[in-house]
Amino acid sequence: MEIFSKLFGKNNKEVKVGGMEDFMTLIRVYFQASLAAGIGINNLGMLPDLRTFKATLHVPTLNNKLGLGEKNHCKKMMKEIYGIQDDFFKEIDQSIRKNCHKLQDVQPYMIQFQGFSQDIMMLMGNLMKFKLRLPSFMKKTIHSMTAKTVKNLFVKNDYSDPSVVKAVMAIRQYEKRLGFSEKWITEFVFNVVMLAKKEPKPDTETVK
Repeated sequence: MEIFSKLFGKNNKEVKVGGMEDFMTLIRVYFQASLAAGIGINNLGMLPDLRTFKATLHVPTLNNKLGLGEKNHCKKMMKEIYGIQDDFFKEIDQSIRKNCHKLQDVQPYMIQFQGFSQDIMMLMGNLMKFKLRLPSFMKKTIHSMTAKTVKNLFVKNDYSDPSVVKAVMAIRQYEKRLGFSEKWITEFVFNVVMLAKKEPKPDTETVK
């Protein structure tokens, strides 16, 4: 637990390890490790999350190539903590192989993914609204609702709110560039939603 607390910059009195922020941190670690292994990046200064992960957990470098051992270690953690399946990681690797062929491709790619992840969560929160209030034990129902909402993003063309239409079109463009499947997007959103539901509520007494 102390190692996790160091990695995620937390003390034990704060949000328990394995929460939403930790999930997003490990996602970034995996992306950065895959980029390092795929392109041959050896400068950890370019990969801040991977650098912290590697140094804190003392992950050894495999075959003198940065990224290989770190990918395996991160994948193992995400499987154990969140139950993420192999296909999820394969799609990340495929997306990186498709979009990143040289060092100059890395920053634009990561900016695209950051934009995608922020936009998709805001849009899904807007579209699902009251459905997200369902209790966490209704996991299957929430998952099926998430999958249906994600599918609609790519087939439905009669959204009435102009801001939603704009966001949907942006997500479709991100999807074309990044290459993630509806299944991958569903799993990404579903995990963030379920973890967000477990986050402690803010202390309303301190909010004026």
